[in-house]
Amino acid sequence: MFTNTAAALPRKKRSLRGRRLVVVDIENVVGGAVVTTEQAVGAHLAIEQVAGLNGSEQVVIGTSHVGVMSTGLGWRGPRLVVRSGQDGADLALLDVLTEERIHERFDEVVLVSGDGIFAETVSALAAAGVDVTVVAHPGRCSKRLSFAAARTSLFDGLAVGFGGAA
Repeated sequence: MFTNTAAALPRKKRSLRGRRLVVVDIENVVGGAVVTTEQAVGAHLAIEQVAGLNGSEQVVIGTSHVGVMSTGLGWRGPRLVVRSGQDGADLALLDVLTEERIHERFDEVVLVSGDGIFAETVSALAAAGVDVTVVAHPGRCSKRLSFAAARTSLFDGLAVGFGGAA
């Protein structure tokens, strides 16, 4: 006999239903370290449009030490997680997604990155009942990541002038 997925998953507290987390690999969006506030502002505007940000969601941005100042000045309000080195921003965001009981606290996660490093975590969140959307540049989203998510949205030219990450 099969168990209904919804019945098998723990219920979130009523006050936590409908919560949305937006996780941004800003270096993936702009094509490298964010060295100007204009890059952070441009990323914010593009993400706002594609992901439909309305101010009610919690936003976490991953960056390296190189881009922390420009990111913080260009996009005020979100939580910044910082790690340097190879895949530093990705690893800082993975810590958030895997260590902070996201599946218990949020119904929806929007991951703004095309990096395949997130595929396993996105798959685990989906298996735990979290609705996951990936936002990425056209042609620069890992197939594994796209398959793991419930849906994938693309910038479709909104990010003109950004670099070539992924």
